[in-house]
Amino acid sequence: MYTLNRATILGNVTRDPETRQVASGQTVCTFGVATNRSWTDPTGQKQEQTEFHNVVAWGKLAEICGQFLAKGRKLYVEGRLQTRDWEGQDGIRRFRTEIIAENVILFDRTPTGSGGEGSGYATRYTTSPAAPKSTSPSTASSMPVDGSAPAAAADGEEEIRVEEIPF
Repeated sequence: MYTLNRATILGNVTRDPETRQVASGQTVCTFGVATNRSWTDPTGQKQEQTEFHNVVAWGKLAEICGQFLAKGRKLYVEGRLQTRDWEGQDGIRRFRTEIIAENVILFDRTPTGSGGEGSGYATRYTTSPAAPKSTSPSTASSMPVDGSAPAAAADGEEEIRVEEIPF
């Protein structure tokens, strides 16, 4: 029998990311994402519900999330669900379910950049070595996974390289 553990969310970052290194030296970044759902109930009243998700990124993806994410940014996260448990100082066993991020796509420019939500800007970061380092589905540029600045064209616009086109 086959099983599948996938989580896919599109929402807003609820708090600035916290990046640290664990004892093994690997980088980990934690942040929250809020998703909204709206519907009309049987009486015709519009209802809304917000869900809050805990997200964890590891390695190079953690470094990128720590560098580029900030509260309020719109992003897409794809990964797997994982529940961990621990015993608190009060002796009570606690549980937390988290999304372990494998792909992150930013859907807006940085808060200090020009443009904004709806500007058609999206950048993808992934932990998969076989996937492209970053892709941009619009004519806007993308940021390389290694965090370096993209190549600039002569007119000040960032150059789009053929090998970065996702199709």
